[in-house]
Amino acid sequence: MTDTAFFVHESSYIDDGVVLGRGTKVWHFCHILTGSQIGSACSIGQNVMIGPEVSVGNNCKIQNNVSLYKGVVLEDDVFCGPSCVFTNVLNPRAVVARKDEFRQTTVRRGATIGANATIVCGNELGEYCLVAAGAVVTKPVPAYALMAGVPARRIGWVSRAGEILDEDLICARTGEHYQQIDENTLKRIS
Repeated sequence: MTDTAFFVHESSYIDDGVVLGRGTKVWHFCHILTGSQIGSACSIGQNVMIGPEVSVGNNCKIQNNVSLYKGVVLEDDVFCGPSCVFTNVLNPRAVVARKDEFRQTTVRRGATIGANATIVCGNELGEYCLVAAGAVVTKPVPAYALMAGVPARRIGWVSRAGEILDEDLICARTGEHYQQIDENTLKRIS
C-alpha cells in the first residue's frame, strides 16, 4: 500500500504489494491479494476478493460479494453489481492444475455489470455496455450494447449515461446522439 489517503475497514486484509489509490474505500471482510492495483476513488463493497495481480481503474464501484480473479482487468468507471461472477478458466477441475490456462477478461471504461450476472473468461466487455442482472456473457460484448439473457444477447443499445436508447438513438438524459454503423457497432456522434 503506497497511499495513506484511502480507507480500509479493520476486518479487511490487504496483502503486501497492493496499490490503493487516493480516496478508495475498502469495506468489511474484503481481501485484496498481492500485486493488485486499485485506482483512485473506488468503492470496494463487503466481502469482495481481488487478485492476485488484478488491475482496477479509477472510480470503479465493486458491490458486495464479487471476486475479481487473476486475468480480470477493469478500466475506469466500471460498475460491478452485487454478486456478479467472473471466471478465469473455461473448463475447471478440482484435481487438474490450469493456472497456465487463465484467460484475460477486460471490462472497458464505463461498463455496467448487473447483479448476479456471470462473465465467462476470455471475453471483452465494450465501453459503456450494460449487462443485465442475471445475464451470462459467453462472447465479446460491443460498446454501448444492452445485453440480457442466458446466454446473453444484445437486446438494444444504451448511452454513456446508461439510458436505454430508442429508435432515434438520442439519449433522453444528455441529448447525446448516436449512430448505428452495423449490427454490432454503435458510435456516439455528438
